[in-house]
Amino acid sequence: MKQEIIQTSIHLFDKKGFTETSLQEIVEEIGVTKGTFYYYFKNKQELLTDIHLDFIEFLLGNQQKILNDTQQDSKDKLHSMIFMVLDSIKYRKKSARIFFREMRNLGPDYLEQIVEKRDQFRVNLQQLVEEGIEKGDFQSSLDPNMVTRGILGMTNWSYYWFDPDREVSAEELTNIYLSMILNGISSKE
Repeated sequence: MKQEIIQTSIHLFDKKGFTETSLQEIVEEIGVTKGTFYYYFKNKQELLTDIHLDFIEFLLGNQQKILNDTQQDSKDKLHSMIFMVLDSIKYRKKSARIFFREMRNLGPDYLEQIVEKRDQFRVNLQQLVEEGIEKGDFQSSLDPNMVTRGILGMTNWSYYWFDPDREVSAEELTNIYLSMILNGISSKE
């Protein structure tokens, strides 16, 4: 039942927004009472926190597997990381949009643990960029912090517009992004 509440809430929060979705709408959609909801969650904030934690922990877990892969160099790891984020859109697009859009609706007690994990994802990516610079895979003249934030901006906003079942696949978009990151968009002339 807890998963059903979460999945229904993800759908409603994505469609209407967190503040516009009432607890009553959630329980009516599932066909349960508010008591059932309160058995699993103290309030909507706790529910939203669970949705956020599930999404960021999914990303962090996959990111860690990529970073620990000793068979890949820095460029391959960057490719894998971008692909992981873009490929997750197919299965977690609504969760991602809620993560980025609804974070502002988390109270301070709930927000702290989400921000800590979100920041860890950024730090891990920046360490990969720095490792690539040290190994000569990436330009040393660029600020690793700004490069990292640029990569995150590009990939994170994809949740709002990218449909992997349309024009390009997640792999094709990953290759486009990676080419832009590594080579820019200037012609070689």
